[in-house]
Amino acid sequence: IRDEESGYNKNLFCIPKHYEEDLERVFIPHGLILDRTERLARDIMQDMGSHHIVALCVLKGGYKFFADLLDHIKALNQNGDKSVPVTMDFVRIKSYC
Repeated sequence: IRDEESGYNKNLFCIPKHYEEDLERVFIPHGLILDRTERLARDIMQDMGSHHIVALCVLKGGYKFFADLLDHIKALNQNGDKSVPVTMDFVRIKSYC
């Protein structure tokens, strides 16, 4: 997204009532995020070849993206020419400043 990008008018989207006053514009629509997540899954499958995939999710915010990404990888495994084993795990990280 370019710095000068103005985004999309929030009236083009179904915004929950409790967020309406807090939002001015939508910069990245949900459909675009899903499309890019699916593309990332395809790239991962292509780059990994037949190697085992170990997916590690950092908790506290990353779960939804992680679940969507693994759903796309699982679909590619079921519908593609090859199947790659996938293992997943979760970690919780603290930062010390």
